[in-house]
Amino acid sequence: MREPAVAGEFYPSEPGELLRAIELSFLHPIGPGRVPVLSERREGRILGGVVPHAGYIYSGPVAAHFYAELAMDGFPETFIIIGPNHTGMGSLVSITMEDFRTPLGVARVDKEIARAIHRDIVDLDSDAHAYEHSLEVQIPFLQFFRRDVRIVPIVMMAQEYDFALELSKIIKDAITGRDVVIIASSDFSHYVPREIAYERDMKGIERILEGDVKGFYEALRRYNITACGYGPIATMLLATGGRARLLKYATSGDVFRMNDVVGYASIAVER
Repeated sequence: MREPAVAGEFYPSEPGELLRAIELSFLHPIGPGRVPVLSERREGRILGGVVPHAGYIYSGPVAAHFYAELAMDGFPETFIIIGPNHTGMGSLVSITMEDFRTPLGVARVDKEIARAIHRDIVDLDSDAHAYEHSLEVQIPFLQFFRRDVRIVPIVMMAQEYDFALELSKIIKDAITGRDVVIIASSDFSHYVPREIAYERDMKGIERILEGDVKGFYEALRRYNITACGYGPIATMLLATGGRARLLKYATSGDVFRMNDVVGYASIAVER
């Protein structure tokens, strides 16, 4: 069992407080402005998305935009959540078979899909997941709507294009015939003035919206966009092949007054 690593830090550790924090993310002025209800009918319009992973008080309202769209679309069988490796622990690309516990319950790993992904560049490595927050913070948002969610957790230390391309092919093979949504967990610019964050991040987001993955990598280099989860974003785009739509962009400076900010975007990828 993978126990919570950042409960009480990135989000509340008490279940009632956590549910309230998620609810407030939806109702926040930067959020969607309403608490959505999970559709009982699965439309299957959403294939994937980009969602930020900072503390809920900072990025929760932006993340809420994606989860509101997802709730209206209905939940799939399984969520593949791909995040960057912030800790430096473990393999270059890793998956774990350990279920994830949060204050809202246990998210079970879809072992069938996970075993199919565990090949070639993807190692079975729990160390990379033990303290990584980028996947963990997404799960309570899913559990807000349904406690019995199934996940496949993947952490990328190696985020170069070739790794993203190979991982996307492995994922596509593994999910053939399955109803899956792929979540790429990433923040955008880190610790720059708000105006610079917006200008730089939009250069990268434009490439995402165009479906130009190689152009996205070029924008990262050219404009010095310090997005931490660019590999997960690229993998998700390549694996889904859908059309990206920007739901919301904001920064930590839009929530609290600060000189240097972190950029956050919610992006839905649809059929």
